[in-house]
Amino acid sequence: MDGRKALLSVTLCLIFVLLPATFRNLKLAAANNDELAERRKLAANTSGFISIDCGVDQDYFDEKTEIFYKSDKDFISTGENKYVSPEYEDEDPYFGRLFRSVRFFPKGRKNCYTLRPQQGKNQNYLIKAFFQYGNYDAKNQSTKFDMYIGVDLWATVQPFNASQPIFYEIIYFSLIDDINVCLVNTFSGTPFISALELRHLNHSIYRIESRSLSTLERYDLGNSTNRTVRYKDDVYDRFWSTFTPDYLISLNTTSNIDVKSSNNTLKTPVEVLRTAAQPRSPLRSIFHPYVLQTYNPDFEYYACFHFAEILQISQGKPRREFTINFNGVNYGTFALQYLKPLTICSGPRKSRFTGVIEILINSTVRSDLPPILNGLEIFYVTPPPASPTDPADVDAIMTIQQTYNINKDDNWQGDPCLPSDITWTGLSCSFDSNSPRIISLNLSASKLTGKISSSFSNLKAIQSLDLSSNELTGTVPEFLAHLPNLTVLNLSVNKLTGSVPLPLVQKSNNGLLQLSLNGNPHLCQIDSCEKKKHNFLLPVIASIAIVMVLLFLSAIFVFRRMKRQEATSQAKKEGSVISNNRSFSYSEIVSITHNFETIIGEGGFGKVYFGTLKDNTQVAVKLLSQYSRQGYKEFQAEAQLLMIVHHRNLVSLIGYCDDRHNKALIYEYMVNGNLCEHLAGTSGSILNWDERLHIATDAAQGLEYLHNGCKPPIIHRDLKTPNILLNEKLQAKIADFGLSRAFTNESGSHITTRPAGTFGYLDPDAQASGNYNKKSDVYSFGIILLELITGQPAIKRDINGEIIRIQQWVTPIIENGDIGSIVDPKLQGNFDNNSAWKVVEIALSCVLSTAIRRPDMSDVLIELKDCLAIVTPILGSQNMDRGRTISINSLDTEMAPSPR
Repeated sequence: MDGRKALLSVTLCLIFVLLPATFRNLKLAAANNDELAERRKLAANTSGFISIDCGVDQDYFDEKTEIFYKSDKDFISTGENKYVSPEYEDEDPYFGRLFRSVRFFPKGRKNCYTLRPQQGKNQNYLIKAFFQYGNYDAKNQSTKFDMYIGVDLWATVQPFNASQPIFYEIIYFSLIDDINVCLVNTFSGTPFISALELRHLNHSIYRIESRSLSTLERYDLGNSTNRTVRYKDDVYDRFWSTFTPDYLISLNTTSNIDVKSSNNTLKTPVEVLRTAAQPRSPLRSIFHPYVLQTYNPDFEYYACFHFAEILQISQGKPRREFTINFNGVNYGTFALQYLKPLTICSGPRKSRFTGVIEILINSTVRSDLPPILNGLEIFYVTPPPASPTDPADVDAIMTIQQTYNINKDDNWQGDPCLPSDITWTGLSCSFDSNSPRIISLNLSASKLTGKISSSFSNLKAIQSLDLSSNELTGTVPEFLAHLPNLTVLNLSVNKLTGSVPLPLVQKSNNGLLQLSLNGNPHLCQIDSCEKKKHNFLLPVIASIAIVMVLLFLSAIFVFRRMKRQEATSQAKKEGSVISNNRSFSYSEIVSITHNFETIIGEGGFGKVYFGTLKDNTQVAVKLLSQYSRQGYKEFQAEAQLLMIVHHRNLVSLIGYCDDRHNKALIYEYMVNGNLCEHLAGTSGSILNWDERLHIATDAAQGLEYLHNGCKPPIIHRDLKTPNILLNEKLQAKIADFGLSRAFTNESGSHITTRPAGTFGYLDPDAQASGNYNKKSDVYSFGIILLELITGQPAIKRDINGEIIRIQQWVTPIIENGDIGSIVDPKLQGNFDNNSAWKVVEIALSCVLSTAIRRPDMSDVLIELKDCLAIVTPILGSQNMDRGRTISINSLDTEMAPSPR
């Protein structure tokens, strides 16, 4: 019994001892949950933020700023980390721990941070860069370097001393998804950075025609606390510094201000609006001449004025009314309402006087009170952004860099071609077109391994490619022969095997390509391969083996033939494609495409591969994907149509594969790709005006034949520039007939609920009604004509993200009689004015909203031939250009018998 009492006593003692600790733990857990919830809330509020503390090893939440900061290891791969000297390690109440560490860059001319905001391109972002030297290198040396954003110079960074923090801010309109901030060594010290921040801004504010605003000043007037306003008071995390000139007096209030008012367009923080400044009596003006550090008479400036009446004025009592004048331009008269914010922003204005920006706010004669000003922002309007390197070239070189893990002297960062004096090592560019193009790439002795990447085929402007002295394996890909501008190719001293593609050998033999292949011991060049075949003597046992192999192959051939006949019989029952065109087995397709090595296109049907038949005929093989958006019915439609329709301006079908599990169409190969690539400038060449007219006429002939030369008529239903293919002579042929239909009624129309065509080219009437007819194709052809004239895509978005059709912006310009403003600027004015007017008239008649008023394709063809006659006035004379010889007499339609 005594033992039980003793045990009970011990248990009660433990409870009383442990119970308080248990409550404390529960309370701590609840507090941690509350903190976690608060941090999640903060994270949601900062979803448009990217905050990088450069030089730290771990991410952290800053208690002072209430911002979550990331280390920079995910944003840049170069540079080294260091902490500043101990005497500079204090934490700033407004910037937290940002200035305690740096990342510095002792190697490479250009080192770039890559920011990938989730909002993507065509957006405004507030971007800030912070610097404090802090004697991190213990050298007490001054430094000076350039900072670029995208491909444009942002600022020249030159810290005043080791202790003084500086930062630069820009409101940047990004035209691409990834934003590069690059530090460029100007040989005046080692570049470094303390922090980098990005804040997504509302799409509608601070818009200056896609240009950017570099912040000069942002003032919180009347604030006597010397407290910088930033996040969380400012949802965009702008920095508002206190400033009140001596001739102004400070005003303040604690009242609530309606910051959600529609007049508060820039979301000015309530803390800024609660303080203000007004002139001391008897002054009636606020005059602020802002002195510029550098002056250029061509520079433009921009200002935003923030107001809120914080003095309560009774109804009918003295009012406050004023005018705003910025750099000599008056922006109107304004009156304030009590506790109602108002923001006024100027347009871009040049400075009238050397080195000074003028800001003048005057009371009107009716005003009983002087003007008031709560906040002021002043910006420098940056010049229009430079065009970055061609996006196709950038995608290709980035993929090549990732494939081979290339890091040339740490400067393969940012834009490959810009700044022009710091192009990537081993790379040279052409700056003749709107966007720079990569024309030379030297990766010799770069430790490349593996096969030659197909990404090289996307460098359409490249003239010289050196891949020598590496460890490259596999075969020499044939796509290298199809790079339109390549004149030098060095593949020597590698481990390449197999045979050299015949097109490469032919280009080399014709003097079109300087080809170097030596130092590949297992690479079989054509001549040596032939000699080996003729000179090698087989022993008797090998002869017997060959006979055995031949007998075995004969047995396989007979077996496959029986299976093919069986499959053909089954396919007939299932409605498969039957014609005189050659049928290929899937194994033959694999052989033709070299195991699907080179992709030359992709669409709703599937991928398109480059191939070579046994007789060296080059072909394009369209393989039906199991994930195809179109499918077997479109496969049948295209095959059946091309087996019975033949015209020199329609792409020719050579054969097909239909073994139930694998389906493919084999076409003639069009070496010059499609019209869309040429107009977009990704082909490496620019079509001249004469070539554009011939292409338009070729396409018109093909479409006119489908409409009027075939009985019943055939409607293409997906006519667009990617479906206009060009051969070696730039002769145009219409392709992709998967959505085409032959219609038995005389009008050639058909009602369908199934979507067809491509947005931008699709006749709006047909899209709405489902009634597809000849005039639907005519509309699409009109869009193609407008693209040929302007070089612009069928649709694009304006700065507000709204979709604009090509005819929408062409029409008002034409109505003003300005043909020169719509013709493709890449032509540099080299076009015939009369023929241009005529083609525009044809195009606009094709896209008339009333379908019945659109012309027939036979009329369109006649008009286009007249345009050709204008530029080639002597009938029968020849136009020689880029290997193409075409006479006006030869433009008559060449028709095969109509399909029945």
